[in-house]
Amino acid sequence: MEDMQPRDGRADFDFLHGHWTIRNRRLAQRLAGSSNWQEFESTASVRPILGGLGNTDSIVTNDMPGTGAFEGFTVRLFDPRRRVWSIHWASTLAPGRLDPPLTGSFDGPHGVFQGHDTFDGRQIRVRFEWDAGNGSSARWQQAFSIDDGKTYEVNWVMEFERLGEP
Repeated sequence: MEDMQPRDGRADFDFLHGHWTIRNRRLAQRLAGSSNWQEFESTASVRPILGGLGNTDSIVTNDMPGTGAFEGFTVRLFDPRRRVWSIHWASTLAPGRLDPPLTGSFDGPHGVFQGHDTFDGRQIRVRFEWDAGNGSSARWQQAFSIDDGKTYEVNWVMEFERLGEP
């Protein structure tokens, strides 16, 4: 018998569970009119937590341009009452800092998550966009806005390719 309960969004990030290789493209300078993209590879491991109401990932590379070794860590948490995800990020680029959360949801395979932060002393809006892909691939991009979301500069794109089964 088919489940007649409305889809609430808690499974939206299930496509991401498992192990991935990632092709990264990152602007060398953000919010500076740069068109110089740096490219490098990384790996990610993503697993569910809290009975499916969240997940964590660890993204690792040994050769981020200008940085060398890098690790990032995400905690994604789903609020079933509001049907909203919050995304929390920390990395070796900003030791001891947990970035302000981005919140949002998916509409089909496309997710948009937004929030406020600072970059080089300036207040910015941050937007993450996810494309859930086809099971063996997915796409993420990050963009910053200095005009409260009127325009955005895409500054980091990750193309995910699955390694083995989820």
